[in-house]
Amino acid sequence: MTENDGDWWFCLKHMKVEHGPGCPNKDRMGPYDDQDAAAHALEKARERNRQWERNG
Repeated sequence: MTENDGDWWFCLKHMKVEHGPGCPNKDRMGPYDDQDAAAHALEKARERNRQWERNG
């Protein structure tokens, strides 16, 4: 597996980025294409929630 496999996750249990196998998917957000996208998963979710609340 290479770093460009698109198998990046953000673990909600440990609050950190994971690559490849890691915690169960029920505890993770993703997969993401790269490490940076996974690192910003919570920020992106907050942004989408704010947009939904404004437009909902």
